[in-house]
Amino acid sequence: MKNGHQKRVALVVGAGDATGSAVARRFAREGYVACANRRNAERLQPLLDDIRAAGGEAHGFGSDARDEAQVTELVERIESEIGPIEAFIFNIGANVPSSILDETARKFRKVWEMACFSGFLTAQAVARRMVPRERGTIIFTGATASMRGSANFAAFAVAKHGLRALAQSMARELGPSNIHVAHVVIDGAIDTAFIRENFPEKYGDRERDGLLTPEHIADAYWYLHQQPRDAWTFEMDLRPWMERW
Repeated sequence: MKNGHQKRVALVVGAGDATGSAVARRFAREGYVACANRRNAERLQPLLDDIRAAGGEAHGFGSDARDEAQVTELVERIESEIGPIEAFIFNIGANVPSSILDETARKFRKVWEMACFSGFLTAQAVARRMVPRERGTIIFTGATASMRGSANFAAFAVAKHGLRALAQSMARELGPSNIHVAHVVIDGAIDTAFIRENFPEKYGDRERDGLLTPEHIADAYWYLHQQPRDAWTFEMDLRPWMERW
């Protein structure tokens, strides 16, 4: 699909093996060029192969979203060589539990840089391109920690609270420029290899639809991107029916 003579691009930063990859596939299925980014570009190859095998177009990039120069280069390269970024999805996690008594300054800072600061850098770079065009969607992936800080998750909660505040501020500022900014709270375990291997009892809930399916999360992101601007959603929470909240 084309917008005028230009391809439409969906950029996913934090295109991991579960949610990020599912979002990239979903947008590619709708005719968008999927641009996927993670620190190790080689790990993107299965995703790129899947999208191309299905008839879509996909490009992989390896860069550190915590580095301003690398972020600037990433966005510039995509905009100049591929097409305008119409949808941007920030999906970096950094969920590393630790007692507040044992947490180190180095790890606390790293979690914040990954889950919050990199959201600022990447979203700002993309917004600077979207605003002059007066169109675009920016979606931030949140978590239960975006809403409350649980025991042993201080660093993650601080980062996710900060990301939510960033999303709120951007939504209020950029909405008048026709930029839809949304924050999605993923409240529950996702069907991933990590859950299967480390929490087998929890993974058993999968048979009862007790785990979030990455493809269903991706459907929600596509829905947000397609919303008419007279009924935009800022915050959406997704959780399995059996999740306590």
